[in-house]
Amino acid sequence: MDGTQSCTLTPRSTDGKVRVLQLSDCHLFADESGELLGVNTAQSFKAVLGAAREQGYPCDLVLVTGDISQDYSAASYRRFASMISGIGAPVFFLPGNHDDGPLEYRIFGELGISTARRVICGAWQFVLLNSEVYSQAHGWVLRSELEMLRQAVEERRDLMTCVCIHHFPLLTGSAWLDTQTLHNQDEFRVFVKRMDTVRLVLSGHIHQEADTLMGQVRCIASPSTSIQFAPRSQEFELDTKAPGWRCLELSQDGSVRTEVCRLPEGCFTPNYSARGY
Repeated sequence: MDGTQSCTLTPRSTDGKVRVLQLSDCHLFADESGELLGVNTAQSFKAVLGAAREQGYPCDLVLVTGDISQDYSAASYRRFASMISGIGAPVFFLPGNHDDGPLEYRIFGELGISTARRVICGAWQFVLLNSEVYSQAHGWVLRSELEMLRQAVEERRDLMTCVCIHHFPLLTGSAWLDTQTLHNQDEFRVFVKRMDTVRLVLSGHIHQEADTLMGQVRCIASPSTSIQFAPRSQEFELDTKAPGWRCLELSQDGSVRTEVCRLPEGCFTPNYSARGY
């Protein structure tokens, strides 16, 4: 894969299954007291990490599917790297619309966060695409990113492929949120449809859980470690659900088992009167 880094991991389990911890939409600030609609995002992220550790899920890798930062700052990325350093598994990321992708790729390597764009683990490969349009809420995946995916699939047709991309590639049924979707989602879907080893797309961005099909490909989104968006809302609306994360188990036969986990109800209550952010 020209111009990209790759990483190969050995599954911890003897059954060959690949176990993934997905975190998304942390929205950290340079200031550790920074709040997003009434939620201290550093504290909610800390609580999620603590709960995930206590859960004891034996993950082979951690995938952070974008919006690590809320303010594009180097300090927010250093905070993230420091907080997640004790997670006990390799950490991989992709940029979100609130991130400074070039900055992330410049500094994360020296902070202990892998900058690999392709991860091979057991019978699966993970290809991490960049859908960031700098300072814009919507996403766009460049043809060069899609070509990177095509090359990965062609190089290893013996592996099943999981595509990781911040922007969910389908409409959600929320009128306001669907204006901020992947704006070339039709191109993405057509391209992925031609890749017969792609089994799974993992996303963030929508601050809610989703699990649906895009043709024969399963599309999954994780809740945010901070605020949650109310599903199928016509105007901006926050959900009452607590911050969360997702655990996935990917088998050698291509099947995927997954569970969404959340902090206890009532944790990190946001400002429900907010009409945007």
